[in-house]
Amino acid sequence: MTMTKKEKAAFAAAKLGEFYPRTTIPLDHVDPYTLLVAVVLSAQCTDKKVNEITPLLFAKARTPQQMTKLRVDEIKDIIRPCGLAPAKSKGIHGLSRIILDKHNGKVPDTMEELEALPSVGHKTASVVMLQAFGVPAFPVDTHIHRLAWRWTLSTGKSVDRTEADLKKLFPEEQWADLHLRIIFFGREHCPAKAHDPLKCPICSVIGRRSLFR
Repeated sequence: MTMTKKEKAAFAAAKLGEFYPRTTIPLDHVDPYTLLVAVVLSAQCTDKKVNEITPLLFAKARTPQQMTKLRVDEIKDIIRPCGLAPAKSKGIHGLSRIILDKHNGKVPDTMEELEALPSVGHKTASVVMLQAFGVPAFPVDTHIHRLAWRWTLSTGKSVDRTEADLKKLFPEEQWADLHLRIIFFGREHCPAKAHDPLKCPICSVIGRRSLFR
């Protein structure tokens, strides 16, 4: 029997819940600011590496006030192992200055204000809104984008389209857990390369037909 998108979404959500009954964001942080910095550093970098570097950075500066007192080059030297250090160091220093000057030293709690910060795109802003402020959001990374297409939950035309499609398919109260569960599943069971859809607990049931050719 052919499943509807809603039925496929429900199946995926149930199966993901079996694999990951409890979800915790894998980036170590203690407040909205340290989360924001960690998410910026996570671009094209593993969570493990970010968690190795942030203690070194936060030992020197874990508030916007302290961060602006560091030189950009000092930040760059510390975060170099995370990759893209020149851009990320300028971004972290710049966003810290704006948080001080425009937001009284506190990370803003709206998408518009977050996205206006240097090095903060829509996905980063969504993560902060969701994890720091508890505002429903469905951040879409490469894993989620890939799996939504594989599971025929979205067309895969763009990240924005994937986000919109998933928000329609899943109840708002599931977004926080689901976005992490899909990421974890994509890393561990449904990778971009060397993936056998017949052995995948989800692709084998709701996978796109082209995967099996």
